[in-house]
Amino acid sequence: MSSVFYPQNNLKNIEQLSIERGEGVYVYDNEGNKYLEGLAGLWCTSLGYGNKELADTAHEYMSKLGFSHMFLGKTHKIGRDLADKIADMVPVDNAKVFFGNSGSDANDSLFKIIRYYFNAIGKPKKYKIIARERSYHGVTVASASLTGLPLFHQNFSLPTEALGILRTDAPHYYRGAKPGESEEQFVNRIVSNLEKLIIAEGADSIAAFIAEPITGGSGVIVPPSGYYEKVQAVLNKHDILFWSDEVITGFGRTGNDFGSTTMNIEKPALMTLAKQLSSAYIPISAAVVRGDIYDAMVDASAEAGMFAHGYTYTGHPVACAVALKTLEIYQRDGIFGHAAAMGDYMQKRLQQFNSHPLVGEVRGRGLIGAVELVANKTTGQAFEGGAVGNFAQQACQNHGLIIRSVAGSAIAFCPPMIITESQIDEMMEKFTKALDDTMDFVSSNKLLSA
Repeated sequence: MSSVFYPQNNLKNIEQLSIERGEGVYVYDNEGNKYLEGLAGLWCTSLGYGNKELADTAHEYMSKLGFSHMFLGKTHKIGRDLADKIADMVPVDNAKVFFGNSGSDANDSLFKIIRYYFNAIGKPKKYKIIARERSYHGVTVASASLTGLPLFHQNFSLPTEALGILRTDAPHYYRGAKPGESEEQFVNRIVSNLEKLIIAEGADSIAAFIAEPITGGSGVIVPPSGYYEKVQAVLNKHDILFWSDEVITGFGRTGNDFGSTTMNIEKPALMTLAKQLSSAYIPISAAVVRGDIYDAMVDASAEAGMFAHGYTYTGHPVACAVALKTLEIYQRDGIFGHAAAMGDYMQKRLQQFNSHPLVGEVRGRGLIGAVELVANKTTGQAFEGGAVGNFAQQACQNHGLIIRSVAGSAIAFCPPMIITESQIDEMMEKFTKALDDTMDFVSSNKLLSA
């Protein structure tokens, strides 16, 4: 065992698979075994592995400007160029872009920026954030507190209440609907609950509502039609900012430029970007704010002496160069259009599992999807604990497919966006074998519910 303190692991069950290299949509372990990477690493390696253009760009900038910071008036062209490119792409009015290193720190930055802004405009009591159950927004103190998955709170004693974080319903019809409730009725009920929460807390105390357009780590939840339109109507009525966490859904993953486009979210005030921004080849994130929010902070920073937030690696020139090249490749090679076409095909193939006795729901958009395994197909009863999901995940790996079990027993798919139809077929064939193995495991252990 090495000296590594591993992230997001059962610390009694580490170092199970050592990945040595990657090529295209495949990775290889230290024993030479080949795996189709069905989760794009951690929802992030959009251009797959071994992209020479990105490697060459990193080499060029490491040789030219290995480091330069953005503190105290210093800048560099590649950082400005990347910010301008992102601002041109995002559906945020007059966007300003703050760079970081991960989705977690980007959400943490926006958490602080929101407070700075409302203090600057004389509304210091307007600081609370509404986040949803079954959401994932990161693992820093603030972003983990925004996250709505109990496992990420357990043993950490997070100051959620002190941070002013409120919780509202997850928009998951399959799990959250009442008996006989239509999708429209479900949406109306949970949006009504949201407005009741706002009224009870006082709209003058609530700054923003944060949401992943389509969730990732909580099981790829796709809200029903009309949900976001009704949520935004309520938020606009009560002068609350919409904060779109696009760490997973940004840059083509859902078949459009952003998940906000796919899900009809109109002009969010804030956006969080990371992962596919650089195809994960180098750490970089972007916290995007609407222009008027930034403008209101300028005089306040001058009065204070500075805007006292930032990281050593904010706007790292090598990271900015790789990210800018990634965005160039997306546009030059029509990657978003390819992802849309392959996404349609992947969703069609995933739907074929709907008839399987272990499958309760298949859901997704574009090149992100999930197959939820259940103990009772008729009632949708979930398996207790994570044993079934963990078995299915390992069975996939045994058959040469790397995916991830999330939110109990939902098997998530999120392959590199360069994947082809034949590779999607290969992915589904491997999953079919793993699902058969899982059925044997469930049956032999009498885990199905009558």
